[in-house]
Amino acid sequence: MKHSQFIPETFSTNALLWEMVRKELLPEGFVLHTDFQTAGKGQIGNSWESERGENLLFSMVLYPQRITMDQLFLISQLVSVAIKNALDIITEGITVKWPNDIYWNDKKLAGILIENSFQANKVKTVIGIGLNVNQNTFVSSAPNPISLRQITGMTVERTDLLENICRNIIDLYTELNVEDIHARYAQMLFRKDGFHVYKSENELFMARIIAVQPDGQLELETEAGERKGFYFKEVQFLMR
Repeated sequence: MKHSQFIPETFSTNALLWEMVRKELLPEGFVLHTDFQTAGKGQIGNSWESERGENLLFSMVLYPQRITMDQLFLISQLVSVAIKNALDIITEGITVKWPNDIYWNDKKLAGILIENSFQANKVKTVIGIGLNVNQNTFVSSAPNPISLRQITGMTVERTDLLENICRNIIDLYTELNVEDIHARYAQMLFRKDGFHVYKSENELFMARIIAVQPDGQLELETEAGERKGFYFKEVQFLMR
């Protein structure tokens, strides 16, 4: 990769990249990657388990000027599509569990953490990705992790996969075909067909996915035909 830096160990690639961005204007698409994080972050403070030297842990910085602030969820969508593009070469069964967990069947393969900074109507975005590649055993309380090695039975070359994912992200970001990204994201949604069990703050209900709105809202339809809209953390899939 043209603009990248490897750090053997860091507390969090997202946190370190933000420190770097505040100190200097890094080129758009700059990637920071590591073999181990001492305080890897997931969504809303969740931790991310990763054995040293076995997986992909990296962050990329973008300066999105062509995406309005109310449609920044598009970045999450294009990153999900980019990861699927790269993983489809390795295995079948890749989906995205709304909003942006990458799944293989009913198992979590990767997580995406996107953080934005707004200043004087300008946006800086740091995209953090943790992808389970060659790890064989998971010991944390996370309910359903899996790695590419567990799926395929083969060791995957991490450097090639990293470059492929980053190239896919930049290609989609540069082209920025919004309708195509929305359509491809919708097509790869986990449990996109049929009715499934969901849990909101005060109820369990059966529903099917109708759409994901440009701002990231998940639109569901219950068995009774009622439409419900939810933002991140307002509803969860119940795994069986």
